[in-house]
Amino acid sequence: MSGTLAAGTDTGTATDTRQDTDEATDVRAAVPWVTLVWNDPINLMSYVTHVLQKLFGYDREKATKLMLDVHQRGRAVVSSGSREQMEHDVARLHAYGLWATLQKQ
Repeated sequence: MSGTLAAGTDTGTATDTRQDTDEATDVRAAVPWVTLVWNDPINLMSYVTHVLQKLFGYDREKATKLMLDVHQRGRAVVSSGSREQMEHDVARLHAYGLWATLQKQ
């Protein structure tokens, strides 16, 4: 009998450990990342506004505000989410010729 109880106890402990590990993984995945667009001497302000509208679906007002942040402050956060999402956003911005990076928030 004690062998049966020990086996049942071990199974419960293993399950609890896996749940803790899954929760820890979920927390790490939930840490927000951001995509930054940087000022460059090449792209016109109107083009940057256009790209932000096209890629992220921002209306003209929001895209213009972000573009002005890039122009005046040197950079702007244009999206946030998981690391994988931000890597994808950076690649899309690069495809349009914009300077972009991602960083942990």
